Amino acid sequence: MADMGREPGPPSRRTPALSSEDVRAYLRSNPDFLAQNADLVHHLTPPSVDRGRGVVDLQAFMVERLRAEVRTLKDQQRELIGTSRANLNSQNRIHAAVLFLLDAQSFEQLIQTITTDLAVLLDLDVACLVIESNGSDSPHVHRSGVRVVEPGAISDRLGRADVVLNTDIQGDPEIYGPGAGLVRSEALIRIQVSSETPDGLLAFGSREPDTFHRGQGTELVGFLARVIERVIRGWLELPA
Repeated sequence: MADMGREPGPPSRRTPALSSEDVRAYLRSNPDFLAQNADLVHHLTPPSVDRGRGVVDLQAFMVERLRAEVRTLKDQQRELIGTSRANLNSQNRIHAAVLFLLDAQSFEQLIQTITTDLAVLLDLDVACLVIESNGSDSPHVHRSGVRVVEPGAISDRLGRADVVLNTDIQGDPEIYGPGAGLVRSEALIRIQVSSETPDGLLAFGSREPDTFHRGQGTELVGFLARVIERVIRGWLELPA
């Protein structure tokens, strides 16, 4: 129920609408307004000019084409800025990952960093190190997070490429083990630790189907793989 004892407030006031003459008067008083607000020019419609019967004024069409080109350039600029920021973020993550690898105090800690910490550092869901069996016992690879596959399995997945990016997939249990159900896109990077060791594979998996896709740059993950090769080789005292 309304409070009958309260004094009525002042009536609400609406801002009066500006007339065309108000706008003209303001622009006459502020001749540099459009110069200081150049972005507004793109919203103005240029007047058409009557050049006589049978003559078409192309000015409006030319202005609209220029506006469309400006819109396209702005869209491209925003896309370029977004891509640059994403690349910088990825670069920072890779640098942090490299520092973690170099800080490992033992081979066991190094493997844990590769198979556990890298997923967190790179904002992914799964990171695995996969080694091909060489037909005999490999004491260095039978550790948590390292998966052993049959000879030729890595070549079957990579072919002659060093990096393969797959989009909108179901994770391979042979590669990801129990974490395969999380993987909807992946980066597979060849690892060649030494001439005395079997081929290896660094596998990154994401639950987002488009985190990795064909045409994406692979320089950063390739660089990370080269660092991992060298660090493993150093811990195991293997030749190049």
